[in-house]
Amino acid sequence: MNFENHYRNLQKKIDNRLISLIKKKYPPNLYEPMKYALSMKGKRIRPVLLIFSCEVLGGSLKDCIDAAIAIEILHDFTLVHDDIMDNDQIRRGNKTVHAKWDKNVGLLCGDGLIALAYSSLIKSDNKHIKRITSIFSGGIVEICEGQSLDKDFESAKNVSMSEYIYMIRKKTGVLMSMSTEIGAILGGGSEKEIAAFRNYGMNLGIAFQIQDDLLDIISDKKILGKQPGSDLSQGKKTYPLILLEQKVNNTEKKKLIKIMKKIKIEKDDMAFTINILNKYGIIDYTKVEIKKRIRRATGYLKDFDNRAENLFKLSEMIAERKY
Repeated sequence: MNFENHYRNLQKKIDNRLISLIKKKYPPNLYEPMKYALSMKGKRIRPVLLIFSCEVLGGSLKDCIDAAIAIEILHDFTLVHDDIMDNDQIRRGNKTVHAKWDKNVGLLCGDGLIALAYSSLIKSDNKHIKRITSIFSGGIVEICEGQSLDKDFESAKNVSMSEYIYMIRKKTGVLMSMSTEIGAILGGGSEKEIAAFRNYGMNLGIAFQIQDDLLDIISDKKILGKQPGSDLSQGKKTYPLILLEQKVNNTEKKKLIKIMKKIKIEKDDMAFTINILNKYGIIDYTKVEIKKRIRRATGYLKDFDNRAENLFKLSEMIAERKY
């Protein structure tokens, strides 16, 4: 089966499995939002990464599907709570959980999703269950650390690039490295192979977040699935904006700070931001950096040759994504 068909087939299987997990209906303000969150059609990149990693090392879908589902549920949990913290109203082209219900329902929904993720994870092979559960639990803590730093940086006057990279390693990189590491373990990989997959996932995750930062500025609402400029309105320290702060003159910096204090970003604000990013070559520089980091990620797969073809193609797909 070629990459496109295999990927679409896995997406359908993951979607169907996610929907089938919510069987209870009462209380409705818990289970309806949980089902709603899981039914939003995403790219399912993280569970597919886990499955592909398992397959490279000789494992099968049966060996890793429960862990893959757990990873996607965990990802959906982070989205539900992130949307509350960032007050985002749209996710994947739909209302966010807290916008459709309220913040308290959103918090309970996220809590329920974490429990559901563990329920799926512990169905995995007993031979590896202690190790993968430890990776999963440790990953959740690191993701929370990353999210905490991300919020702290919003009120910080200056954030260095090294601080930013440290934050996104935890906020985004860890979830992808968990996916590839657990997949490699369930596929029966050696310690050297497992380490290679962990490093691949981490570097891919860093590239993914830098790309998200850029897409929040340059992408269209219809393509992005949410309102662009949300990072600007929240005062987030993102890769392009950290670079921009090092380049702008005083007049530009004052206007940029004023924009970042707004609750709602207007078209003129986005146009100004894009214009000065282009003026200093930051958009093109960021695109080059994303591809460079993805090449660094795939460098960890060089010893797996044709066996890792699906992961190479998935990496290419990520490099070219528009949302």
